[in-house]
Amino acid sequence: MTQETQAGLRGRLIDAGVELVHAEGAQALSLREIARRAGVSHGAPRRYFPTHLDLLSAIARQGFAELAERIAAVVGEEAGDWAGARAQLDALARVHLDFALNRRGMYELMFRHDLLESGRLGLRGTSLPLFELLVRLVGRALPEAAPDPASVAAAFWANLHGIAQLWAWGSLQLAARTDDPEPLLRAALDAHLGPVGRTR
Repeated sequence: MTQETQAGLRGRLIDAGVELVHAEGAQALSLREIARRAGVSHGAPRRYFPTHLDLLSAIARQGFAELAERIAAVVGEEAGDWAGARAQLDALARVHLDFALNRRGMYELMFRHDLLESGRLGLRGTSLPLFELLVRLVGRALPEAAPDPASVAAAFWANLHGIAQLWAWGSLQLAARTDDPEPLLRAALDAHLGPVGRTR
């Protein structure tokens, strides 16, 4: 089998997994079902991915690539002033939440602890650039005497994940008595960065 054919079959398996996770969620990603959808034998994935986690990691990379592309489209060139950075953080938060709610299976897969923590799979290197972008924007949006931007960015990142998960469960709609997540995103930004009207 040629290298080109191998790469093609490997790509088909990943594409099949991406389609499956979007259609049925992360729990549906069995090797057998991915192979069936890719039109190969159930043993074929093992020739391209040593373990199930390797294939899941390759699928999750596609999710990070899509999220990064969506964020790049709204952030564009990173703002140098705090007001521009704050606006970009607002846009980033909305894109993040939209992705989490409309790509729920993929989002769940992307942030699976076992995938991210496996040094062999290297998925952390795919996720870190998104967080590093967040740190840079937070650093520009914070007051000059603010604490370490990485700590603030990590807290905001955790807040975003919490909003996304609780909104997906329907819990926040009940607690906040709203069907619009925008005020929650603004409140999270204000809590971590200060209100929009402040001066630097």
